[in-house]
Amino acid sequence: MAVVYEKTKLLTDKPLHYCPGCTHGIIHRLVAEAIDELGIQEKTIGIAPVGCAVFAYDYFNCDMMEAAHGRAPAVATGCKRVNPNNIVFTYQGDGDLASIGAAEITHAATRGENITVIFVNNAIYGMTGGQMAPTTLPGQVTTTSPYGRDPSLCGYPIRVSEMLSTLDGPAYIARVSVHDVKHIMEAKKAIRKAFEMQINRKGFSLVEVLSACPTNWGMTPQEALKWLEANMIPQYPLGVKKEVE
Repeated sequence: MAVVYEKTKLLTDKPLHYCPGCTHGIIHRLVAEAIDELGIQEKTIGIAPVGCAVFAYDYFNCDMMEAAHGRAPAVATGCKRVNPNNIVFTYQGDGDLASIGAAEITHAATRGENITVIFVNNAIYGMTGGQMAPTTLPGQVTTTSPYGRDPSLCGYPIRVSEMLSTLDGPAYIARVSVHDVKHIMEAKKAIRKAFEMQINRKGFSLVEVLSACPTNWGMTPQEALKWLEANMIPQYPLGVKKEVE
């Protein structure tokens, strides 16, 4: 019989702890497939800080490290500089990367650290109770903005990809989404490209992935994917923001 699909060797058999409809699982698979296809498993180190993906070390069949909240880029910098032949990636949420870790990611990017960052943006703090994040949309209801985010009080959402693309250090920055099959395939290409940039020693690369959080958004999985497409993509336009040849 023809093999239609085979699970990547880079994912363990441990059941995921994520909520039903959470798209972290899809993103895990895309990252794992990229590493598998590039044949870099034995020299890859993944770093996950505090957040919904705090247990990522249980799911990836490569070396994994845990970092303090927001500090994954600093830990990744150390890993990469100690052994430049390692392939090092961070896996971070928006509350982690764009809030407490905003300085970490900015300085790693402007230094042009040759690491790959997978930035999962679901516009909310997922693990700690659904609070407003730096990426929460204007008018979006969260546990700390029960009447919707008011820009006059809280400011506007941070477009991380656009902000970092203005720096000289980054080599590749792209924003993708996983709300349907077409965009999932495009997301995989971008993630693979980000790893290839590191392999080719081009410098810092980041892929921002728009992701759904049905539990904290108070929606069904189907509703959450539709809400992502209708609301998040206009706020966070998809596409390559910077690419160095």
